Amino acid sequence: MFSLIVIWAMNSFNRLHFIRQVDLFTLRLFLSAVEERQIGLAAIRENIAASAATKRIQDLEEIAGIKLLERGPKGVVPSPAGQVLVDYIRTVFSKFDDMRAEMTAFSEGVRGTVTIASARSIIAPFLARELGEFAREFPLVDLIVNEVENSEIPKAVAQGEADIGVFAAAPGLDLDGLAVVPYRKDRMVAVVPGGHHLAQRKSISFEDLLPENIIVAGAMLSAFREAAKRLGRELNIKYSVQSAGVAMSLAQAGLGVTVQPECLLDIKLFSEVAAVNFTEPWANRSIDIATAGSRSLGPAVRMLLKQLLDRPPETPSIVSIIR
Repeated sequence: MFSLIVIWAMNSFNRLHFIRQVDLFTLRLFLSAVEERQIGLAAIRENIAASAATKRIQDLEEIAGIKLLERGPKGVVPSPAGQVLVDYIRTVFSKFDDMRAEMTAFSEGVRGTVTIASARSIIAPFLARELGEFAREFPLVDLIVNEVENSEIPKAVAQGEADIGVFAAAPGLDLDGLAVVPYRKDRMVAVVPGGHHLAQRKSISFEDLLPENIIVAGAMLSAFREAAKRLGRELNIKYSVQSAGVAMSLAQAGLGVTVQPECLLDIKLFSEVAAVNFTEPWANRSIDIATAGSRSLGPAVRMLLKQLLDRPPETPSIVSIIR
């Protein structure tokens, strides 16, 4: 029954007639009447005569073609169609506030604070330069960058600890309630000493690494173990370190092999190490941007998102350049 009432009410609206006849003040007055439960109190709140307020709401009901307020001993309450209108009015005024803030930003300069949560392997090769450019273009925006483990980045955004999260997509990440868009593409490669027998290969599988002395950096240990488990094999972890730079230094010294994002590789290393592509799809890494789907984004956040997403996403492959 409720759906039929709403459909009938909406069908009775002539869109152009409604736009021409109803102003924002009348909509705000109607919302105030619902919130105050009395037209008289709404009139006081909006600084208008009670008779004029009553006339405006009656005209609104006439334009809508349906009763929007139900009057009772305890005051006025919205009818089913009136409640639909209330919900839309709140949305309209919320968007109006966003528009006003963004227009003000153009006239006065974008201001605000943007908190970004990301992982070290993303900040260094991707974000650092782009955040620097943004800071120079929008000096009134305060950028806060928090280095967070990749698995914790979506949670930081969902809990309001960060406005923007930039993370590597991975199975098991809880993205519920987040708005996620692609940002960059990267891939994992094997980094092996220059004289290693795998260095001459164009590509290898993860299984090819299992007999080697493996150097694991940071949070990759659990992913390695899971991959080995799927193959029914054991990992030979020789060195466990915290940073990708240390892992690659150990590989450069001939102490073992490691797996790293291609974006972290320094071309100067290739006189002493080789980077070898993997054949498996898991090595393709998607870097995504997350924002909280339920929260309205401020002008500063919107501007930063626009800059990050407008930049061409593809970067040359270091491995292909070297080879």
